[in-house]
Amino acid sequence: MPFRERMARRFGDTLSPEKAYLSYYDVLLTVEDIKSLKHDWLTDNNIAFWEEYLERETLVRYPQARIVLLRPSMTFLLMKEPDMSQVATALPDFSKVTHVFLPINDNRNVGVAEGGSHWSLLLVSALDGVSFHYDSLGGANYAEANLASRKMAEILRRPLRFVNLEDCPQQENGSDCGVFVCLLMRHLLVKRLLNAHAREKVSMSMAGKMVDSNGGRKEMLRIIENLRKEGERRRS
Repeated sequence: MPFRERMARRFGDTLSPEKAYLSYYDVLLTVEDIKSLKHDWLTDNNIAFWEEYLERETLVRYPQARIVLLRPSMTFLLMKEPDMSQVATALPDFSKVTHVFLPINDNRNVGVAEGGSHWSLLLVSALDGVSFHYDSLGGANYAEANLASRKMAEILRRPLRFVNLEDCPQQENGSDCGVFVCLLMRHLLVKRLLNAHAREKVSMSMAGKMVDSNGGRKEMLRIIENLRKEGERRRS
């Protein structure tokens, strides 16, 4: 199957317009996405929205920051497409980037959209040549994250040392992994990278970090509802 067709099957718009819930820049959240966010495993769209929100509401205030939040679709492409020249043309220009966040999913079937059953987070420090892996379910995504790290090393054209952080906070059920990814991403972005002083050595350890997944779901839903109401107000 041709490259473009494979990507269209994986990321094409198969949702009917009446299921649209919120359009936020490049992300369209559906009613099903909202249902998942309330009490289920987070979808690609849920995580893509969160990254878009962090970029638009947080990163924009730090114009000197050279940090990329790679969307789940692009991480999937990076991991599954064997032609790295095709991958390089689809990804952002990383030549001046210091850090890259990648949501990692264990979906191994390129023909199944929203496949897989677990999310984890990979933070690539191009500055230090290290990939930090945060997995809220032990080492469940170790192999997938290691693969993504090797692929990123090819894209960046420099070696990356893969570190699986064993002190990552752990989920207490089978559905909170995506929420952990979102909350850890924000913590690392805001508390560790954006607020670091010049020449300060930033720790990537999560020792002692507590994650309120239920509170995180409620906060994300509240943000979405506020954006939806703001959109309705502007249209009225």
